[in-house]
Amino acid sequence: MTTPASGGSAFTDYYRCPADLALLGVDAPLSPGNGYFRFGGAMAFGRCAGARPVRYADESLAETAGAVRVANGVTQLPFDFTEVVTNLREERYRLNGYSFLERTTSTDAANRLYYLLRPLMGVGVRKHLQKLRLKGWDRIAFPEWPVDVTVERLMESAMAELLKAGGRPIPFVWFWPDGAPACSMLTHDVEGDEGLAFCARLMDMDDACGMKSAFQLVPEGRETAWRRTADQLRRRGFEVNLHDLNHDGLLFTERQEFLRRAARINHYAREFGCEGFRSGAMYREQSWFDAFEFSYDMSVPNAAHLEPQRGGCCTVMPYFVGDILELPLTMAQDYTLFHILNDYSTTLWERQIELIVQKHGLISVITHPDYLIGELQQEVYKELLQQLAALRDGHGVWAALPGQVNEWWRNRRQMKLVADGDGFRIEGRGSERARVAYATLQNGRVVYSWD
Repeated sequence: MTTPASGGSAFTDYYRCPADLALLGVDAPLSPGNGYFRFGGAMAFGRCAGARPVRYADESLAETAGAVRVANGVTQLPFDFTEVVTNLREERYRLNGYSFLERTTSTDAANRLYYLLRPLMGVGVRKHLQKLRLKGWDRIAFPEWPVDVTVERLMESAMAELLKAGGRPIPFVWFWPDGAPACSMLTHDVEGDEGLAFCARLMDMDDACGMKSAFQLVPEGRETAWRRTADQLRRRGFEVNLHDLNHDGLLFTERQEFLRRAARINHYAREFGCEGFRSGAMYREQSWFDAFEFSYDMSVPNAAHLEPQRGGCCTVMPYFVGDILELPLTMAQDYTLFHILNDYSTTLWERQIELIVQKHGLISVITHPDYLIGELQQEVYKELLQQLAALRDGHGVWAALPGQVNEWWRNRRQMKLVADGDGFRIEGRGSERARVAYATLQNGRVVYSWD
């Protein structure tokens, strides 16, 4: 039994290719429950046909690529492609279970106690508590550390099946404007008074490399400081967004309380003219995002091994959660690098950048003015800035503000490829910066090229 092709909405949204070239169907019946399996070597989570998905990612996983078949011009997959991709992006796989340590340190009581005492604790005390909580992070089987590109691998595996079936290149709208191979995005989360005082210095460092960045400011209880700092930032061409409500770590603890807080956050967003948001400590519940009035969110890590809330969206590309565009964090935070890993080099950042650029993704950086005050930390950050500037100047990587990425990705979502003689042209708002790309198979691998 099969289901008819829907054009594969997750697939066509990702590639912006003609729907009639992306006919993906689903072989049925699917397994009654969700679990892990493989497709073309890529991890998948959801229901599948002809195999039994397993509960944990480190078990022996069934490979389902051999079950793909073509019927009436439709490539039938042994799972629902959009369902599986959404399960990964929106972290639904986390419902399959937690470790004992995560359960006992992620309770409401534990979070409330930590954030109640946090103002009284120095970085030295906090980092020891956090290391205890993060114990065993390097043994997490899934997502993959230091960058997880599972969604990209699934997209390429599905594209490979379509190319095999069709026997010709598949055109699509390239991911970034002007044919950029990838995108970089600098953001700074401001937590306390020391961080606010250091914002001007941080702007100077960014400007010295010709980079602009976005600053996220905590609104509640700091309205006067918020307006003063935001005015200074915006006058110099930097972007300003909201950072949680009051950064107490409890935004997503309980649904009704979240809705009350979300209403206040939306009020501040309108009052301060902000389109973007990031929650405190990267806490999140993506199924609740519909309560926000933001255009874009930046609260979901790619692989959250070293974040207070584990999981990760398993992609290095922006994606939509309802009407909100998610701009995932794809790089380790400065606090994590310095105080959890005790690493005062850019080695990890360089490795993450390499993996992200290989998949043409978003190099999304968070640093904190609160944690860059020391000279050693500033030197590490300056080295990162120089590397990002070199990618921009030498390799054409698009260095953009979150608002610019949001505008591009929304425009791209509405663009259409139209046949034009022997080729294609792109129509839609912003299409003057768009490029037609082609996917082909070379030695069994999906390869991208441009007109």
